[in-house]
Amino acid sequence: MSFTKRPKIHIPKTKSEWLMDIGGYIALAAMLSILAVNWGDLPNKVPAHFDGSGNVDRFGSKLELLILPGIAIGMQLFLMILEKFPETHNYPERLNESNIEAFYTNSRQTLNYMRNIINVLFAYIVYRTIDIALGDEASIGWPFFAIMIALFIVLIWKIVKIMKIK
Repeated sequence: MSFTKRPKIHIPKTKSEWLMDIGGYIALAAMLSILAVNWGDLPNKVPAHFDGSGNVDRFGSKLELLILPGIAIGMQLFLMILEKFPETHNYPERLNESNIEAFYTNSRQTLNYMRNIINVLFAYIVYRTIDIALGDEASIGWPFFAIMIALFIVLIWKIVKIMKIK
């Protein structure tokens, strides 16, 4: 089925997608709230980068803290739009009328889950950056790595799911 001939079909969001959206919106709101509440207390120089071990390896202007929320909001909007058009996503050649709904749902869910987990990741990074800037220990902490593992688990799970669609 060629890209130009793929039908646009309405497939309602699953409960898991709705739950992930709620979690993602909460993470975005928390990120913006934490930033707003703490902005006045932040020093001019804050952690701006972490090395592979989670330790601060660069400090920068507190204005750099606006980058992650900006990326998160932009990504949120872009991926929400992309989720609405699963017929434009990339699929294997075995896509046909009997499996199209499974492919569309899996592709949309992959975007949804990844988008919302990344929102949680960005919110956590902003939270830890602010904590460190205000005097807490200078490490991103284990939750960062746990969230990254969750991203890879979702990606692998959804790839395996694609391979199982007949």
